[in-house]
Amino acid sequence: MDAVKIGLNVLLVVSGLILTLLVLLHKGKGGGLSEMFGGGMSSTMSGSSVAERNLDRFTVAVGMIWGAAIVGLQLIERFNA
Repeated sequence: MDAVKIGLNVLLVVSGLILTLLVLLHKGKGGGLSEMFGGGMSSTMSGSSVAERNLDRFTVAVGMIWGAAIVGLQLIERFNA
């Protein structure tokens, strides 16, 4: 059971880092920190491209993996005690 717990912890850390990177890759939707780094200048393109939609899908998939790792770790803690 320890190998599964270690594997889920590694999956949680790796997916968390990837999820953070993917969220930072998204285009800014308005004011805030995205404008400070020049994200507000590219507001001329109103439609979402295929790359943006794929980035959205990949972000959701990694988020689901991250959530599943959390639920798995909690289930192990709940039934291991």
